[in-house]
Amino acid sequence: MKRAARAYADPLERGWFYLFRCYGLIVLFFLVVPLVVIIPLSFSASPYFSFTHQMLTLQPAGYSTRWYANFFNSGSWLRAVGNSFLIAPIAAAIATGLGTLAALGLTRAQMPFRGLITGILILPMIVPLIITATALFFFFSALHLVNTYAGIIIAHSILGVPFVVITVSATLSGFDQQFYRAALSLGASPRHAFFKVTMPLILPGIISGALFAFMTSFDEVVIVLFIAGPTQRTLPLQMWTNLRYTIDPTILAVGTLVLMVAIVLLAGLEFVRRRSLAMRRVTPS
Repeated sequence: MKRAARAYADPLERGWFYLFRCYGLIVLFFLVVPLVVIIPLSFSASPYFSFTHQMLTLQPAGYSTRWYANFFNSGSWLRAVGNSFLIAPIAAAIATGLGTLAALGLTRAQMPFRGLITGILILPMIVPLIITATALFFFFSALHLVNTYAGIIIAHSILGVPFVVITVSATLSGFDQQFYRAALSLGASPRHAFFKVTMPLILPGIISGALFAFMTSFDEVVIVLFIAGPTQRTLPLQMWTNLRYTIDPTILAVGTLVLMVAIVLLAGLEFVRRRSLAMRRVTPS
């Protein structure tokens, strides 16, 4: 179909099409190359890294896995990884549950003040993170939640809710409510109709929102700086501390591992997107 559309386009339209594609590739190149550079540098045997030579040639002076070994043998790094993988899944689960419930309510036609409520829910995505962190610090201080895992989990859940609301609401916009009403007319309870009819159809949006909420919590460092104590240090905070005080090349190995996690999650998002498109094609209108 795309080839047929281009066949009917005039030379100017085809020129703009290929120019836009080249522009997109250039932008992608400048976004991706800085991330890829850290991979060969993470295998460097040098105790330091030179930006002028190594990053341009991608040829570190000798290859070694010493920085990966340093990471896996470091108690502080492993403790930070454990904290991140403890906090992020719980925060993502809470944000997914609350965000899905909010999206279900906001997509109903009889919901009053939908615009106002939606604006309030996506405020954590709009307000500068430093302002959010400051507000949460003073608020959590009164509740004795500073320097606790519960405080970080609640804060990261607040940050993840907007992503879930947006993705689930987008999925529900294409959901035919007649399926839900048909299940009710056939004798199913509202709970049974939701889990058997609505839930499977909007599941791709829920999974996408959960992955976004997970990465938001996993990558967040500003709020952790304000709320976390010495025992709640997460991986991004440990990376920030490493860059701030020591410039240890172990950060390159950690960055490579984090990049691999991000690639896996992006692949999962693409799989969910393709599955959602396939389900929409087979769903009767």
